[in-house]
Amino acid sequence: MPEGTESAAGNEGAAPESAPGSRKLTIVAAGDNLIHDVIIQAAEKDGTHDFTPFYAPVKPLIQDADIAFINQETLLGGKDFGYSGYPRFNSPQAVGSALLDAGFDVINHANNHVMDKGEGAVFATMDFWDARPHGVYLGIRRSQALRDTPLVIEKNGIRLGFLAYTYDTNGLPAPKDKPYLVSLIDTQKMAKELKDLRQRCDFLVVSMHWGTEYEQAPNRRQEELARFLARHQADLIIGHHPHVLQPVVTLPRPDAGKTLCFYSLGNFLSAQDANPTLLGGLLYVRLAKTESGTAVEQAGLIPLVTHYEEGYEAFRVYPLYDYTETLAAAHRNKTRSNLSLSYLRSLADKAAGALLLDANPFK
Repeated sequence: MPEGTESAAGNEGAAPESAPGSRKLTIVAAGDNLIHDVIIQAAEKDGTHDFTPFYAPVKPLIQDADIAFINQETLLGGKDFGYSGYPRFNSPQAVGSALLDAGFDVINHANNHVMDKGEGAVFATMDFWDARPHGVYLGIRRSQALRDTPLVIEKNGIRLGFLAYTYDTNGLPAPKDKPYLVSLIDTQKMAKELKDLRQRCDFLVVSMHWGTEYEQAPNRRQEELARFLARHQADLIIGHHPHVLQPVVTLPRPDAGKTLCFYSLGNFLSAQDANPTLLGGLLYVRLAKTESGTAVEQAGLIPLVTHYEEGYEAFRVYPLYDYTETLAAAHRNKTRSNLSLSYLRSLADKAAGALLLDANPFK
């Protein structure tokens, strides 16, 4: 699908639309796909890279959703910009191919690492996505005209509007003559974009790269921005950047609606080794559209575990409900920091509470 266009995502597998009450749509969303250098090395074989095995345990969950979002934390500039990890990331474009293979179709790049390799790598990342018809990317644009073009994806008779913003770009700003290149948090601009998109969609989704790294509670600025988004009638806030799970809350809106806010989904895949960074979450939302409007019918959080073993090998992302004591015992952190299955479950309970999903919601 061309980026920055108001377009239809298709209706493959959609339910019959003869009756308004039959219109359903499921959304999943993952947090930070943070590709460290050891992950690049683990994916390398015979001069090429294959990241698809890393996502295999969660692939059925992603593919069963109608819409699947992820925050791609690192650039996909390709080998011309040099593959690198922290602090200035650039990943093989095979990462993007693996995400598409896993089932992701909405990819966010509005995050603090997007300018790590300069504007050339941003354009190379857009070139990669533009050459693939099944992925829509957020937060980076080639022109002001494209930045100003609302992004609406229609599927199963439901129109989803998407916006994405980041708090900063690590002190590496977009070129002065290209302010449209990266979508930054600016409430004046956001208010205009929210108002415009709200009129064009049934359900408004906002991706927010915000918060304080490694803090398991939202900071004051996050809470202020969440209330701002609720006042402007956002339906769903997808938060990321802290690299750990943060709570899920529901915020009231002036129109008597509600805004569902996932403050942070934590990491999806990374090589970070503090125990809390090993537990992320997959947002799950099921929508229902009736004659009275579009509403959340079910919402929850599926906890995810980043698994890797000694020597930074065998990277995998597992749903917590499929993670076993045997796997936990093989994790690199088991002997280094006493990682346990009970600890991971306690983190999940703390963040999700009653919204914790301990089984596959598609079954």
